[in-house]
Amino acid sequence: MASTAHKSPRPTARALIAENLRRLRAENDWLQFELADRSGVDRSFIAHVERQARNDSADTLDRLAIALQVPIGELFAG
Repeated sequence: MASTAHKSPRPTARALIAENLRRLRAENDWLQFELADRSGVDRSFIAHVERQARNDSADTLDRLAIALQVPIGELFAG
């Protein structure tokens, strides 16, 4: 028998990463190209991540977190 309990929707990991990446970049007053320069990640890829249009690898997320000087978990904070 299926449960009828209502579960509140939670943001997807992709949505959390996109939101937090934009927030952290804004906190540093960086444009996408500035984060790209500091992280070695292509600017167009950063744009895709912020629009939730691409999946990110753990390695890429790690590079972005290092450039932003935050723990990688900060990108998943919700």
